[in-house]
Amino acid sequence: MPRWVVLLAVLLAGAAMVMPLGLAMAAGEPSAVMLVFHGEGCPHCDEQAGFLDSLEARYPALRIERYEIWRTGEHHALFRSLAQAHGVRAGSVPSVFIGGEVLIGDSPRIRAELLARVVTCLEQGCADPREQLAPVSPAPSQGRLSLPGVGDINLANQPLLLATVLIAVVDGFNPCSLWVLTLLLALVVQLGSRARVLLVGITFLVTTAAVYGLFILGLFGTLAYVLYHDWVRWAVAVLAAGFALINIKDYFWFRQGPSLTIPDSRKPWIYRRMRALREARLSIPAVLGATVVMALGIALVELPCTAGFPVVWSSLVAAAQPTPGEFAGLLGLYLLVYLGLELVVLGVALVTLRMGRLAERHGQVLKLVGGVVMLALAGVLVLAPALMNELQGVLLIFLAALAVALVTEAVMRRRQEAGRFLR
Repeated sequence: MPRWVVLLAVLLAGAAMVMPLGLAMAAGEPSAVMLVFHGEGCPHCDEQAGFLDSLEARYPALRIERYEIWRTGEHHALFRSLAQAHGVRAGSVPSVFIGGEVLIGDSPRIRAELLARVVTCLEQGCADPREQLAPVSPAPSQGRLSLPGVGDINLANQPLLLATVLIAVVDGFNPCSLWVLTLLLALVVQLGSRARVLLVGITFLVTTAAVYGLFILGLFGTLAYVLYHDWVRWAVAVLAAGFALINIKDYFWFRQGPSLTIPDSRKPWIYRRMRALREARLSIPAVLGATVVMALGIALVELPCTAGFPVVWSSLVAAAQPTPGEFAGLLGLYLLVYLGLELVVLGVALVTLRMGRLAERHGQVLKLVGGVVMLALAGVLVLAPALMNELQGVLLIFLAALAVALVTEAVMRRRQEAGRFLR
C-alpha cells in the first residue's frame, strides 16, 4: 500500500478523534461547573471568594456560578434541591457543589479539597451538579416563624431551636441573677406598691437583658469570623469546661477556691443602690434612672457568673452560619426564655407583695445542674458535634446531664441525712 495512503488514513483518524473536543472548545463549553451558594455579609463567604477567583483565573475551562441566598429567596429552591440530591441539609454557607460532591464552609482543608476536585474534573470530566437534581417543593413560608419584636426563625433547623430553648432555660436558673432579683424585689415590696414593684422589676429585667444581649452579640460576631479554625472550637470547649468545673466545685466546696459568684466586695454597693429604691418620695423618672444605673452595674458584675452558656450557645449558632434575620430570631428567643423564670418571680411578687430570698443551698444545686449541662455541651462540641444536629441527640445530651445532676444531689442529700442521724 502506498505510503501516502497510510499517512492519509492516520491523519483522518486523528482528526476524527480530535474533532469533538475541538467543537466543544469552539462552542465554549467548560470542562467543569462549580455552583457556589453564599450570603452577603458572611465572613467565610467573603474570604473564600478570593480563592475561587484565583481558581477561575488559573483554570479558564472552569466555570463558577455564584448564587446569593441571604438577601433574596430567588435561589432557595435550587439550593434545597441540590442539597437534597447530595444528601446534606440546606442551610450553611458557603456551600460549593462540584463533580457530585458538596463542600460546606471555608478552611485550608476545604480549599485543598476544592482544588483537587477541580483538577480531577478538568482531567476526567464531571457532570453539571444540576444533573443530580431532585424535585423539592418550595413552600418557603412554611419553614419560618415571624415573632413580633424577635425576628424570623427558621423552623427547618429544629435541633438548633431546641438547643437554644434548653440552654436558655438552664441559663435562666442562674443563681447570681436570681439572687439579685429576689433581693431587689424583697426590698421594694416593703413599700406595698405594686406599681413600684412592676416599674422596678421590668426596668431592671429589660436593662440586664439588653446588656446580656449585647454581650452575646459580641461573642457571636467574634466566633462567626474565627470558628472555622479547629483550635478555636477546642478553645471554646476548654473555656466552657472551665466554667463548668468551677460551678460543680461550688456545689461540693462552696466559696472555696475560685468561684463564679458575685464578689463580696461588690455587695455593699448593690445593697446601697437597692435600698435607695425604697424611698417613697422618689418620682417615677428618678426610680427609672436609679434602676437603670443599678441594673447596668449589676449586669457587668454578673457577667463572670453567666458567661459560660452564652459562649457555648454562640459557638453552636456560629457553626450553623444562620442568616442575620435567623440569628436575630434565635437571640430574641434565647433572651425571652432566659427571662422567663425571672418574669415568673416578678409575677409572684406582684400578686403576693411578698418575696423570699434564694437560699445558699438552692444556689448550689443550680450551680451543679448548670455545671453538668455545660460540661456535657463542652464535650459534645469537640467529640461529637453532629449530635447537636439531631433532635434526639440534643434531648439525649440534656436529659443525661440533668439525670447525672439529680442523682448526685440525691446521693449527697442521703449522705447528709445519714451523717445527721449518726450524730
